[in-house]
Amino acid sequence: MRAGSAWVAVAALGMALSVSVRATSEVPSQAPAQPPVIEGHGGPPPPGQPATPQSPAPRPAGPGGPGGPGGGQGRFPAQQRPKGDPDVIQRGRGIFAGACGPCHGADARGGQLGGPNLLRSELALNDKAGELMYPVIKNGRPGTQMIASPLPDADIRAVIAFVHDLQSKIGGQGNPPPGSEVELDILVGNAQAGQAYFAAKCASCHSATGDLQGIATRAGQPKALQNLWVSGGRALARGGGAVRPIGAPRAVTTATVTLASGEKATGTLLRLDDFLVTIVQDGAQRTFRRHGDTPKVEITDPLEGHRALLTELTDADMHNVTAYLVTLK
Repeated sequence: MRAGSAWVAVAALGMALSVSVRATSEVPSQAPAQPPVIEGHGGPPPPGQPATPQSPAPRPAGPGGPGGPGGGQGRFPAQQRPKGDPDVIQRGRGIFAGACGPCHGADARGGQLGGPNLLRSELALNDKAGELMYPVIKNGRPGTQMIASPLPDADIRAVIAFVHDLQSKIGGQGNPPPGSEVELDILVGNAQAGQAYFAAKCASCHSATGDLQGIATRAGQPKALQNLWVSGGRALARGGGAVRPIGAPRAVTTATVTLASGEKATGTLLRLDDFLVTIVQDGAQRTFRRHGDTPKVEITDPLEGHRALLTELTDADMHNVTAYLVTLK
Protein backbone atom coordinates (compact mmCIF):
# COMPACT_ATOMS: atom_id res chain seq x y z
CA MET A 1 0.00 0.00 0.00
CA ARG A 2 2.82 2.43 0.81
CA ALA A 3 4.64 1.75 -2.48
CA GLY A 4 1.40 2.22 -4.44
CA SER A 5 0.64 5.51 -2.72
CA ALA A 6 4.14 6.81 -3.49
CA TRP A 7 3.75 6.06 -7.22
CA VAL A 8 0.39 7.88 -7.25
CA ALA A 9 1.96 10.95 -5.58
CA VAL A 10 4.85 11.02 -8.07
CA ALA A 11 2.45 10.80 -11.00
CA ALA A 12 0.29 13.63 -9.66
CA LEU A 13 3.35 15.84 -9.15
CA GLY A 14 4.55 15.21 -12.70
CA MET A 15 1.14 16.13 -14.09
CA ALA A 16 1.11 19.41 -12.09
CA LEU A 17 4.58 20.37 -13.31
CA SER A 18 3.55 19.68 -16.89
CA VAL A 19 0.49 21.87 -16.62
CA SER A 20 2.55 24.66 -14.98
CA VAL A 21 5.22 24.59 -17.71
CA ARG A 22 2.60 24.62 -20.48
CA ALA A 23 0.75 27.54 -18.91
CA THR A 24 3.98 29.48 -18.54
CA SER A 25 4.98 28.91 -22.15
CA GLU A 26 1.62 30.24 -23.37
CA VAL A 27 1.98 33.60 -21.52
CA PRO A 28 3.06 36.33 -24.03
CA SER A 29 6.43 37.96 -23.42
CA GLN A 30 6.27 41.18 -21.37
CA ALA A 31 8.44 44.27 -21.50
CA PRO A 32 10.94 44.64 -18.69
CA ALA A 33 9.59 46.33 -15.60
CA GLN A 34 10.01 50.10 -15.67
CA PRO A 35 10.52 52.32 -12.66
CA PRO A 36 7.47 54.29 -11.60
CA VAL A 37 7.09 57.74 -13.10
CA ILE A 38 5.32 60.80 -11.81
CA GLU A 39 2.61 62.17 -14.03
CA GLY A 40 3.72 65.45 -15.49
CA HIS A 41 7.39 64.47 -15.23
CA GLY A 42 7.71 61.79 -17.86
CA GLY A 43 4.58 59.91 -16.86
CA PRO A 44 1.41 59.21 -18.81
CA PRO A 45 -0.54 62.19 -20.17
CA PRO A 46 -3.74 63.30 -18.43
CA PRO A 47 -6.95 61.61 -19.63
CA GLY A 48 -8.15 62.97 -22.95
CA GLN A 49 -4.75 64.24 -24.11
CA PRO A 50 -2.73 62.52 -26.84
CA ALA A 51 0.44 60.76 -25.78
CA THR A 52 2.69 62.86 -28.02
CA PRO A 53 5.94 64.38 -26.84
CA GLN A 54 5.69 68.07 -26.14
CA SER A 55 8.27 70.51 -27.39
CA PRO A 56 10.21 72.31 -24.65
CA ALA A 57 9.08 75.76 -23.63
CA PRO A 58 10.76 78.50 -25.63
CA ARG A 59 13.77 80.03 -23.98
CA PRO A 60 13.98 83.74 -23.35
CA ALA A 61 15.76 85.76 -25.98
CA GLY A 62 19.48 85.53 -25.60
CA PRO A 63 22.47 83.48 -26.74
CA GLY A 64 21.07 80.21 -28.02
CA GLY A 65 17.51 81.51 -27.75
CA PRO A 66 15.27 83.72 -29.86
CA GLY A 67 17.56 86.67 -29.24
CA GLY A 68 20.68 84.78 -30.27
CA PRO A 69 21.99 84.08 -33.75
CA GLY A 70 19.14 83.72 -36.15
CA GLY A 71 16.53 84.84 -33.62
CA GLY A 72 14.71 87.98 -32.60
CA GLN A 73 16.37 90.72 -30.59
CA GLY A 74 15.98 90.49 -26.83
CA ARG A 75 14.93 93.53 -24.82
CA PHE A 76 17.70 93.22 -22.21
CA PRO A 77 21.39 93.97 -22.92
CA ALA A 78 22.26 90.51 -21.57
CA GLN A 79 20.18 89.08 -24.41
CA GLN A 80 21.83 91.20 -27.09
CA ARG A 81 25.53 90.54 -26.54
CA PRO A 82 27.59 88.84 -29.26
CA LYS A 83 29.60 85.77 -28.34
CA GLY A 84 32.90 86.68 -26.67
CA ASP A 85 36.42 85.67 -27.69
CA PRO A 86 37.10 82.20 -26.18
CA ASP A 87 40.73 83.08 -25.38
CA VAL A 88 39.74 86.27 -23.57
CA ILE A 89 36.99 84.42 -21.68
CA GLN A 90 39.43 81.71 -20.58
CA ARG A 91 41.92 84.31 -19.37
CA GLY A 92 39.15 86.14 -17.55
CA ARG A 93 38.19 82.89 -15.81
CA GLY A 94 41.60 82.63 -14.17
CA ILE A 95 41.75 86.31 -13.24
CA PHE A 96 38.24 86.18 -11.78
CA ALA A 97 39.06 83.13 -9.64
CA GLY A 98 42.03 84.88 -8.04
CA ALA A 99 40.90 88.49 -7.85
CA CYS A 100 37.11 88.26 -7.55
CA GLY A 101 36.32 84.72 -6.38
CA PRO A 102 36.79 85.28 -2.63
CA CYS A 103 33.94 87.83 -2.64
CA HIS A 104 31.78 86.71 -5.56
CA GLY A 105 32.52 82.97 -5.55
CA ALA A 106 34.32 80.93 -8.20
CA ASP A 107 31.02 80.52 -10.08
CA ALA A 108 30.02 84.20 -9.55
CA ARG A 109 27.06 83.17 -7.38
CA GLY A 110 28.36 84.91 -4.26
CA GLY A 111 31.28 84.13 -1.99
CA GLN A 112 32.14 83.79 1.69
CA LEU A 113 33.09 87.45 2.01
CA GLY A 114 29.60 88.64 1.12
CA GLY A 115 29.93 89.63 -2.54
CA PRO A 116 26.65 89.56 -4.49
CA ASN A 117 25.56 86.96 -7.03
CA LEU A 118 26.69 88.42 -10.37
CA LEU A 119 24.43 86.14 -12.38
CA ARG A 120 21.43 87.94 -10.87
CA SER A 121 22.97 91.39 -10.57
CA GLU A 122 20.91 94.04 -12.34
CA LEU A 123 24.06 95.96 -13.13
CA ALA A 124 25.74 92.91 -14.71
CA LEU A 125 22.60 91.91 -16.62
CA ASN A 126 22.13 95.44 -17.94
CA ASP A 127 25.77 95.71 -18.98
CA LYS A 128 26.27 95.22 -22.71
CA ALA A 129 29.93 95.94 -23.42
CA GLY A 130 31.45 96.88 -20.07
CA GLU A 131 29.96 100.37 -19.87
CA LEU A 132 28.43 99.61 -16.45
CA MET A 133 30.70 96.95 -14.99
CA TYR A 134 34.05 98.51 -15.91
CA PRO A 135 33.70 101.70 -13.77
CA VAL A 136 32.60 99.66 -10.74
CA ILE A 137 35.49 97.21 -11.03
CA LYS A 138 38.02 99.96 -11.77
CA ASN A 139 36.92 102.51 -9.17
CA GLY A 140 34.95 100.42 -6.66
CA ARG A 141 31.88 101.63 -4.81
CA PRO A 142 32.58 103.87 -1.80
CA GLY A 143 30.78 102.67 1.28
CA THR A 144 30.49 99.07 0.12
CA GLN A 145 32.71 96.00 0.07
CA MET A 146 33.53 96.70 -3.58
CA ILE A 147 36.93 98.40 -3.48
CA ALA A 148 38.89 99.78 -6.44
CA SER A 149 40.71 97.08 -8.40
CA PRO A 150 44.43 97.34 -9.31
CA LEU A 151 43.91 95.09 -12.35
CA PRO A 152 45.11 96.41 -15.74
CA ASP A 153 42.39 97.49 -18.15
CA ALA A 154 42.85 94.42 -20.35
CA ASP A 155 42.37 92.11 -17.36
CA ILE A 156 39.22 93.96 -16.29
CA ARG A 157 37.82 93.53 -19.80
CA ALA A 158 38.65 89.81 -19.64
CA VAL A 159 36.81 89.47 -16.31
CA ILE A 160 33.76 91.20 -17.81
CA ALA A 161 33.86 88.84 -20.81
CA PHE A 162 33.96 85.87 -18.44
CA VAL A 163 30.94 87.09 -16.45
CA HIS A 164 29.03 87.73 -19.68
CA ASP A 165 29.87 84.21 -20.83
CA LEU A 166 28.59 82.74 -17.56
CA GLN A 167 25.32 84.62 -17.96
CA SER A 168 24.94 83.32 -21.52
CA LYS A 169 25.02 79.73 -20.25
CA ILE A 170 22.41 79.88 -17.51
CA GLY A 171 19.61 79.10 -19.97
CA GLY A 172 16.07 80.21 -19.35
CA GLN A 173 16.04 79.76 -15.57
CA GLY A 174 17.93 82.89 -14.64
CA ASN A 175 17.29 85.02 -17.70
CA PRO A 176 15.00 88.04 -17.73
CA PRO A 177 11.49 87.21 -18.96
CA PRO A 178 10.96 87.21 -22.73
CA GLY A 179 8.73 89.60 -24.61
CA SER A 180 8.08 93.28 -24.20
CA GLU A 181 8.28 94.77 -20.73
CA VAL A 182 4.98 95.17 -18.92
CA GLU A 183 4.67 98.31 -16.82
CA LEU A 184 2.70 97.53 -13.68
CA ASP A 185 0.36 100.11 -12.19
CA ILE A 186 1.38 100.28 -8.54
CA LEU A 187 -0.43 103.55 -7.75
CA VAL A 188 -3.31 101.80 -6.03
CA GLY A 189 -2.94 103.35 -2.57
CA ASN A 190 -4.56 106.25 -0.76
CA ALA A 191 -2.32 109.35 -0.77
CA GLN A 192 -4.05 110.86 2.28
CA ALA A 193 -3.51 107.70 4.33
CA GLY A 194 0.06 107.61 3.09
CA GLN A 195 0.67 111.16 4.28
CA ALA A 196 -0.63 110.25 7.74
CA TYR A 197 1.61 107.16 7.86
CA PHE A 198 4.60 109.27 6.75
CA ALA A 199 3.95 111.82 9.50
CA ALA A 200 3.80 109.06 12.12
CA LYS A 201 6.68 106.83 11.00
CA CYS A 202 9.01 108.80 8.75
CA ALA A 203 8.85 112.51 9.61
CA SER A 204 11.36 112.19 12.46
CA CYS A 205 14.12 111.56 9.89
CA HIS A 206 12.73 112.88 6.59
CA SER A 207 10.88 115.98 5.42
CA ALA A 208 8.60 116.48 2.42
CA THR A 209 10.00 120.00 2.05
CA GLY A 210 13.58 119.02 2.88
CA ASP A 211 15.51 115.93 1.78
CA LEU A 212 12.49 114.46 -0.05
CA GLN A 213 11.50 117.60 -1.92
CA GLY A 214 11.09 116.68 -5.59
CA ILE A 215 11.72 113.00 -4.87
CA ALA A 216 9.02 111.90 -7.34
CA THR A 217 10.69 113.80 -10.17
CA ARG A 218 14.14 112.47 -9.29
CA ALA A 219 12.95 108.88 -8.99
CA GLY A 220 11.07 108.86 -12.27
CA GLN A 221 8.74 105.88 -12.38
CA PRO A 222 6.54 105.07 -9.35
CA LYS A 223 8.06 101.60 -9.13
CA ALA A 224 11.56 103.05 -8.81
CA LEU A 225 10.29 105.50 -6.18
CA GLN A 226 8.70 102.69 -4.17
CA ASN A 227 11.88 100.59 -4.31
CA LEU A 228 13.87 103.65 -3.28
CA TRP A 229 11.98 104.57 -0.14
CA VAL A 230 11.30 101.02 1.05
CA SER A 231 14.99 100.11 0.79
CA GLY A 232 16.15 103.42 2.19
CA GLY A 233 18.23 104.03 -0.92
CA ARG A 234 19.90 100.61 -1.02
CA ALA A 235 18.01 99.83 -4.25
CA LEU A 236 20.32 102.29 -6.00
CA ALA A 237 23.20 99.93 -5.46
CA ARG A 238 21.60 97.41 -7.82
CA GLY A 239 21.63 98.47 -11.42
CA GLY A 240 22.14 102.23 -11.38
CA GLY A 241 19.47 104.88 -11.42
CA ALA A 242 20.14 108.59 -10.99
CA VAL A 243 17.85 109.31 -8.05
CA ARG A 244 20.53 110.49 -5.62
CA PRO A 245 21.76 114.00 -6.47
CA ILE A 246 25.33 114.22 -7.70
CA GLY A 247 27.71 114.51 -4.77
CA ALA A 248 25.15 113.42 -2.18
CA PRO A 249 26.59 110.89 0.31
CA ARG A 250 25.54 107.26 0.21
CA ALA A 251 24.06 105.73 3.35
CA VAL A 252 26.99 103.85 4.88
CA THR A 253 27.11 101.61 7.95
CA THR A 254 30.11 102.49 10.09
CA ALA A 255 31.74 100.86 13.09
CA THR A 256 33.96 102.21 15.85
CA VAL A 257 36.34 99.62 17.32
CA THR A 258 37.76 100.44 20.76
CA LEU A 259 40.82 98.34 21.62
CA ALA A 260 41.89 97.32 25.12
CA SER A 261 44.60 100.00 24.95
CA GLY A 262 41.96 102.67 24.42
CA GLU A 263 42.83 103.20 20.76
CA LYS A 264 39.79 103.75 18.55
CA ALA A 265 39.40 102.92 14.86
CA THR A 266 36.39 104.12 12.92
CA GLY A 267 35.52 103.18 9.35
CA THR A 268 33.02 101.62 6.96
CA LEU A 269 31.84 98.28 8.30
CA LEU A 270 32.58 95.39 5.93
CA ARG A 271 32.20 92.32 8.13
CA LEU A 272 31.11 91.54 11.68
CA ASP A 273 30.75 88.14 13.32
CA ASP A 274 31.61 86.48 16.63
CA PHE A 275 35.30 86.20 15.71
CA LEU A 276 36.26 89.14 13.47
CA VAL A 277 35.32 92.71 12.65
CA THR A 278 36.59 94.30 9.42
CA ILE A 279 36.38 97.99 8.56
CA VAL A 280 37.72 100.25 5.82
CA GLN A 281 39.64 103.18 7.27
CA ASP A 282 41.29 105.75 4.99
CA GLY A 283 41.01 103.40 2.03
CA ALA A 284 42.65 100.43 3.79
CA GLN A 285 41.01 97.37 5.33
CA ARG A 286 41.62 96.63 9.00
CA THR A 287 40.56 93.42 10.70
CA PHE A 288 40.40 92.87 14.47
CA ARG A 289 39.95 89.59 16.32
CA ARG A 290 37.05 89.44 18.74
CA HIS A 291 36.91 87.62 22.10
CA GLY A 292 33.46 88.11 23.52
CA ASP A 293 32.93 91.85 23.97
CA THR A 294 36.59 92.68 23.39
CA PRO A 295 37.29 94.87 21.54
CA LYS A 296 34.19 97.00 21.94
CA VAL A 297 32.32 97.52 18.65
CA GLU A 298 29.79 100.32 18.18
CA ILE A 299 27.67 100.21 15.02
CA THR A 300 26.11 103.25 13.36
CA ASP A 301 23.57 102.21 10.73
CA PRO A 302 21.71 105.10 9.05
CA LEU A 303 19.20 102.62 7.67
CA GLU A 304 18.31 101.05 11.00
CA GLY A 305 14.89 102.72 10.92
CA HIS A 306 14.16 101.29 7.47
CA ARG A 307 15.21 97.81 8.58
CA ALA A 308 12.87 98.00 11.57
CA LEU A 309 10.07 99.29 9.35
CA LEU A 310 10.24 96.18 7.18
CA THR A 311 9.05 94.05 10.09
CA GLU A 312 5.77 95.95 10.35
CA LEU A 313 5.19 97.46 6.91
CA THR A 314 2.04 96.09 5.24
CA ASP A 315 1.20 96.12 1.53
CA ALA A 316 -1.47 98.74 2.18
CA ASP A 317 1.00 100.98 4.03
CA MET A 318 3.57 100.64 1.26
CA HIS A 319 1.10 101.51 -1.51
CA ASN A 320 -0.35 104.40 0.50
CA VAL A 321 3.04 105.98 1.17
CA THR A 322 4.03 105.55 -2.49
CA ALA A 323 0.80 107.25 -3.57
CA TYR A 324 1.71 110.14 -1.29
CA LEU A 325 5.36 110.41 -2.34
CA VAL A 326 4.52 110.62 -6.06
CA THR A 327 2.88 113.97 -5.26
CA LEU A 328 6.23 115.40 -4.10
CA LYS A 329 7.40 116.77 -7.44
